[in-house]
Amino acid sequence: MWQPEPGWLAMPGGSGPSTVGVWRTVLGDQPVVVKRLARPAPGDPDELSDPHHAAYWRRPADVLTSGLVVATPGLRADPQAAAEEDADGITLTQVWVEDAANSGLFVARCLGRFAGAALAGPALARDQLRGRVRRVERGGGWRTLARTTVADVADHLWGRRSALLAELDALPQVAQHGDPTPANLPGCDGDDVVAIDWGTLGHGPVGADLGYYSLQAREELDPLVEAYLLGLPDGLATPEQVLHGARVTAVLTALNRAEWALARVAGGEGALAGKYRHPAVAPHLRALQRQAAHVEALLRG
Repeated sequence: MWQPEPGWLAMPGGSGPSTVGVWRTVLGDQPVVVKRLARPAPGDPDELSDPHHAAYWRRPADVLTSGLVVATPGLRADPQAAAEEDADGITLTQVWVEDAANSGLFVARCLGRFAGAALAGPALARDQLRGRVRRVERGGGWRTLARTTVADVADHLWGRRSALLAELDALPQVAQHGDPTPANLPGCDGDDVVAIDWGTLGHGPVGADLGYYSLQAREELDPLVEAYLLGLPDGLATPEQVLHGARVTAVLTALNRAEWALARVAGGEGALAGKYRHPAVAPHLRALQRQAAHVEALLRG
């Protein structure tokens, strides 16, 4: 059975469905990150073996070792990556990417440039947001939010979820990182962001990556959209399409996350309202509050 080497430093994160763990170590004089991916076993969810699902187990390794994103515009990967496969999974080794403290506006422009990348691969993710909404559906919807002051808003948007997802389908479909959190976009090389964790690489509605990123960015969505448009290739999409793609993605994702966080603590002792400041809940509620203007725009739509 595979085991990490003694002396490897376990790192936080790496919570993907197939990720066993992530460690930092040094090979020679080069700091590296080692990620272990587990091969799906009998009884595991089918989505882990679906090449087009965002949770496809081997995509993180295949993307990096294929060189698919080492020269893409805006966002790219460090070209130094290696994978060792065995009967139980894959051990992926990547160069450590130093944090360049990228500003949100710089990242947004780079996301716009990356949207114009021509990606061609047999196992690229698609329908990522729809997959997340379906997972919430299997859990009964936004049931915990129905016990909060946003109950009416949540009920209205939950009822419109299929229509909103169809509107995203009608937008131009572009290259997307799929998990563009600030932590996954740490590096900088000239005019490009050096990104990590490419396990959800694929295609999605224009602006979707930006909406997802905005939930943890310091900047508000509107200036981020302006920066994204500066990087977006001419003729690929209109400003209205970009804003709508970002807005729907941000709002539905914020509601999904708020539901998930509240549901985890709802069964504990005490009133639900008393748990809004719980450290595992408060960040998701603040992110949802920041979307107030965009929630109102969708309610009017």
